[in-house]
Amino acid sequence: QVQLLESGGGLVQPGESLRLSCVVSVGSFSTYTVGWFRQAPGKEREFLATIRGSSGGGRPYYADSVKGRFTISRENAKKTVYLQMNSLQPEDSAVYYCAAGNTIILSAVRSAGSYNYWGQGTQVTVSS
Repeated sequence: QVQLLESGGGLVQPGESLRLSCVVSVGSFSTYTVGWFRQAPGKEREFLATIRGSSGGGRPYYADSVKGRFTISRENAKKTVYLQMNSLQPEDSAVYYCAAGNTIILSAVRSAGSYNYWGQGTQVTVSS
């Protein structure tokens, strides 16, 4: 059974940074594509970033809305994916989820429905 555990959320002021972590408990972690999504109250779940597994060269992909501010990375030895978030603004407030899958084709990496496994989420609040 694949389990994902997010951490690193919290309350920050506008302009500050946070780094989220997602630990994926699976034997073949390096083969998994792992993505980050967020969902604010009353809004749909939004794709933020994803990083491919070994078959995809570990390449990252981003939503246009966060490109240049957010950086996704992975550390296979620790079975962990990170999301570094800079210049946070109040509109970034949401529950942030990580998700994983090992059969996701490139054209589908931005779709939440492509991911088989999800974490419980971590709250990020940006407020002065």
